[in-house]
Amino acid sequence: MGWRGRPAPASWPKTRVAVDEFGLIGRYFAPLSAGYPGALDLSDDAALIDAPEGEQIVATVDALVAGVHFVGDEIPADVATKALRVNLSDLAAMGARPIGYLLALALPTGWDEAWVAGFADGLRGDQDRYGIVMLGGDTVSTPGPLTVSVTALGSVPRGRALRRSSAAADDLIFVSGTLGDAGEGLRVLRAGEGGEDAAFLADRYRHPQPRLALGRALLGVASAALDVSDGLMGDLDHICTTSKLAARIEASSIPLSQPLRRRAGEATIENVLTDGDDYEILFTAPAARLAAVEAAARSASVPVTRIGQMVAGQGISVLDADGRPLSLSKGGFRHF
Repeated sequence: MGWRGRPAPASWPKTRVAVDEFGLIGRYFAPLSAGYPGALDLSDDAALIDAPEGEQIVATVDALVAGVHFVGDEIPADVATKALRVNLSDLAAMGARPIGYLLALALPTGWDEAWVAGFADGLRGDQDRYGIVMLGGDTVSTPGPLTVSVTALGSVPRGRALRRSSAAADDLIFVSGTLGDAGEGLRVLRAGEGGEDAAFLADRYRHPQPRLALGRALLGVASAALDVSDGLMGDLDHICTTSKLAARIEASSIPLSQPLRRRAGEATIENVLTDGDDYEILFTAPAARLAAVEAAARSASVPVTRIGQMVAGQGISVLDADGRPLSLSKGGFRHF
């Protein structure tokens, strides 16, 4: 998953509200499971989930830590939505339809009930947006920073999930949306910048947009896919490694938003290629399916751009407008 915050400010109140774990669950989280019988009102040890006929369950988990994966001074609803959406993005990249999620919430000493209420409101808003429910989870206290772990579950037609390992030589490489916005958004937040462009970029960092409709539309069209969480170079390397191929990328084809273009020149192309947290879909497809790719993009109302091609060999080459390789000093983000 993506990266990158800064040490959280001392924003937690010093007085803890007197409510125990089960009171917290019953008041704020059990209502988020309403309408899904298998969640058992969050009153049991686990949930019961049925796979739709002819489909497979897709499961993914990501953890967010204050000061690492988000800045730390966000309103609680923003923390909730980012934690949920980065997981939905994983489902989107496999072409899955989301079903629901489980939440593990580690609250720092000094948490207050108003923060939890705002956090639950953020979850509820995204449940309504994406048609999902809470299936279960856990709440604990921690002497460390706020930590949020979400496990998201979805379903995909049996045997049709999009995977990283099935690209072929000569496949075209595509990416949805624009790249580099979230990384620049983090820089904006760190610098405390204002203005319309800064607000757009900060929003891209704080509010990922999982491309669920596009992922479903790419079933049977894309040959391989994943989401761009750790940077284009790092994530494309996963496709190259698992598919045992190399890739050539045309730097001039990388899609950039207008706010980023107004800030970025040639000196920042490396940031665009290596910054994380964009949560766009990076995928490959045979040239013969180009029309189908374009149709999928239209049906999902998400722009898609061809940025390169898979080739025999190893590694990733990034070419400038004259076809000369660029030298990069860093790759995608790695936690360790």
